[in-house]
Amino acid sequence: MNDLIIRPATAEDLPAIVAMLADDPLGATRESPEDLTCYREAFALIVADPHQHLVVAERAGRTVGTLQLSVIPGLSRRGATRTVIEAVRIHADERGAGLGTDLIEWAVARSRELGADLVQLTSDRTRTDAHRFYERLGFTGSHLGFKMPLTEKV
Repeated sequence: MNDLIIRPATAEDLPAIVAMLADDPLGATRESPEDLTCYREAFALIVADPHQHLVVAERAGRTVGTLQLSVIPGLSRRGATRTVIEAVRIHADERGAGLGTDLIEWAVARSRELGADLVQLTSDRTRTDAHRFYERLGFTGSHLGFKMPLTEKV
């Protein structure tokens, strides 16, 4: 990770984070980088929750990656605590250079530090390159996910 810094996201990082969320075929249809109001509201909720860890990867003062790590205590698996990795994004200029691996390895290490017994993530079924990437890092496809939108946001 030599010149890479992974740190908690700040409100000043929101434009770069949202731009990365919008910079792919799926994100382009569901994100609105031109109006950050709803993102600022969500960011306030995230930073107020000690179980949420929104981070950015920074290189030479530039935000080049992001992910959110959520800690979920549970009863299943004999009271296991799990972490969920969400919204992994790498700036287009940095893709293919190992930054995604650095971010996921950071998330797994942080999960251990937080006492998690299991780390999991989901990936849209159309992201076959991402599936291979996660499998290469040791993740195993295990579940079929379902969603039910409750608002127009999702």
